[in-house]
Amino acid sequence: MSIEYDEVDHRVSATDDAVHSDWDNSREPIRTVESGDVVEFECRDATNGQIDPDSTVADLADLDVGQVHTLTGPIAMEDAEPGDVLQVDVLDLEHQGWGYTLVLPGELGMGLLPEEFPEPALHVWEFEDDAAHFVDSVASETQREDGSAEGGSVDGIEVPLHPFPGTVGVAPAADGQHDTNPPRPVGGNLDIKQLTAGSTLYLPIAVADALFSIGDCHAAQGDGEVCISAIEAPMSVTCRLEVQPEMGLERPQFETDGPFTPTGRDEPAFGTTGIGDDLSEAARDAVRGMIDHLHEERGLEREQAYVLCSAAVDLKINQIVNAPNWTVSAYLPESIFPEG
Repeated sequence: MSIEYDEVDHRVSATDDAVHSDWDNSREPIRTVESGDVVEFECRDATNGQIDPDSTVADLADLDVGQVHTLTGPIAMEDAEPGDVLQVDVLDLEHQGWGYTLVLPGELGMGLLPEEFPEPALHVWEFEDDAAHFVDSVASETQREDGSAEGGSVDGIEVPLHPFPGTVGVAPAADGQHDTNPPRPVGGNLDIKQLTAGSTLYLPIAVADALFSIGDCHAAQGDGEVCISAIEAPMSVTCRLEVQPEMGLERPQFETDGPFTPTGRDEPAFGTTGIGDDLSEAARDAVRGMIDHLHEERGLEREQAYVLCSAAVDLKINQIVNAPNWTVSAYLPESIFPEG
């Protein structure tokens, strides 16, 4: 799928007056655009620049989580009214050659398995030839809190890049400041990895002018984003924004041609399962099984395996009708590993 466009009508830089880390329908828009305009957004990384290519896990001790999900905006849409729909055509994404995946301290209770990964971890990825390289080097390997390296067998692992904005939405109707972490009927932290260039997202508009913001860009992600972060990266995102007054939606909808697997193609995969009467616990069991597999069969340290699950393993609900137990599987594409 591709969406053609001739030129950019507006360029919005990620200056301090144009970024924010919450939703608030009283925030003054940084610009007003007409329906159908093409806007290029400069987006900081999810931590608002607190992590850079030279960061180590020691830097996570000073991480201000209040700045997480730094968004660029809001953009006011001329003549947009509550009840309308904002059509967002994702036209292009450009990364800066690097990204990172982090595991926050387990005491924060974030991610799928916080109790099993009490120590923070950080992996800085290098991008080359449309892939993120999980290289085993001092600058980019997963490290312990004391700065020493975890020595897993990760050389040669390559995760294909499929960039998309993790957080994209319009302002909610409720007044006041609202956390960006939970997604909402007006969008937000959707983490839909299929919102790549060529896709179209439809957002219900809840307030006058819509007040559109975007950010939290990911270079790649497995469905589930299990360790709380994907491959986070600063990017620019180009979108066409168009108001649809007759459409009428209660929740976001989208059109996409994928990727529907971490690599973007059907191929051999290794799967682990979780089965139980609690959907979240079944998902945890599937991921635990995949971490065990990566550790025991592929030689990765457990922290590295957790990171790789977030970047390149898909969680799927296989069945949710055979009460009382549900089935969740984790799918690992085998092509990300070097041959031999």
